[in-house]
Amino acid sequence: MFFMGTYTPKLDDKGRLFLPAKFRDDMQEGLVITRGQERALDIRTRADFEVFTEKFKNASQTDARLRAYGRMLFALASEQVPDKQGRVTITPELRAYAGLDRDAVVIGVYDRIEVWEPGSWTRYTADQEQAFANLQDEVFPG
Repeated sequence: MFFMGTYTPKLDDKGRLFLPAKFRDDMQEGLVITRGQERALDIRTRADFEVFTEKFKNASQTDARLRAYGRMLFALASEQVPDKQGRVTITPELRAYAGLDRDAVVIGVYDRIEVWEPGSWTRYTADQEQAFANLQDEVFPG
């Protein structure tokens, strides 16, 4: 299972996001929405989130950076089960974190889905384009 592609769904008046149809089957058993990096939201299947957090659980809790990361990760985490229309509710706190109002950009990033505010996504991709081109030669030489 992996996610890929870019979609532009809208949030409804209740803050619900329509998951892209291609992602719904993998998410129907449940998912977790939480803060991601660069003010995006991460959505993982419930099973993948459990695997992801197992790494956290087994790491040293004496590391202040790890404790801080855990607080940020779990404090706003929201468990969801998509409704029959494939909608999930983005909590007001998570919408505020990501700067989401009505429009959203949803991207598949291998093992997770990210939800971006459209302007943030546009700026991010513009900033990263040259680094992406340069990194390919470094990561995959030849």
